[in-house]
Amino acid sequence: MEPLSTSFFDRPTVSVARDLIGGRLVRELPTGSRLVGRIVETEAYTENDPACHASHLARDSETGEVVGQGRGRDLFAAPGTAYVYLIYGVHWLLNVVTEPEGTAGAVLIRAVEPEEGVDDMRAERGVERRVNLTNGPGKLAEAFGIDSDAHKTRLTGPPLYFANGASVDDERVAQSSRIGISKAVDRAWRWYVAENQFVSPTRPSG
Repeated sequence: MEPLSTSFFDRPTVSVARDLIGGRLVRELPTGSRLVGRIVETEAYTENDPACHASHLARDSETGEVVGQGRGRDLFAAPGTAYVYLIYGVHWLLNVVTEPEGTAGAVLIRAVEPEEGVDDMRAERGVERRVNLTNGPGKLAEAFGIDSDAHKTRLTGPPLYFANGASVDDERVAQSSRIGISKAVDRAWRWYVAENQFVSPTRPSG
């Protein structure tokens, strides 16, 4: 599969989030096999978004340097960079950095439909039912073996990367508020394939 280039991610975050629907998440394993999932759910986060990890950071008016501490600083990295973080002390979440370098933004990969390597995903998750392997951001990260080691790596080539897939018509793509947030719940920045069983079952925050 041909990886998506840096230029794909060097665009407005909301555009990338929508365009990733139908694309592929690919992990090439040392054994020579690979894990492939069709992306069916995404969320967008930008630096002027109260729900974004970079929203508290400011820029020096003279130098343009980012001022402030915290993991959100890594959202200003080059487009196509992995931003991986832990929630509830249990679940790793995979995001891909968007926008030109120096502007914070990222797309959270919320769910994929398994296409290849299903048995390997079952072994990672300890779950048999295919529908429950990757229908949530923490689940898919575990199924693909994604953890802190992937943070700040490039997602534009092996072993972990995004690839083109089959585009999904607008009529089949739904939008809603994002999940698990308490700020900016009015923004319909979650995209998902309507009626797809692999979309996460959690209710949107809005």
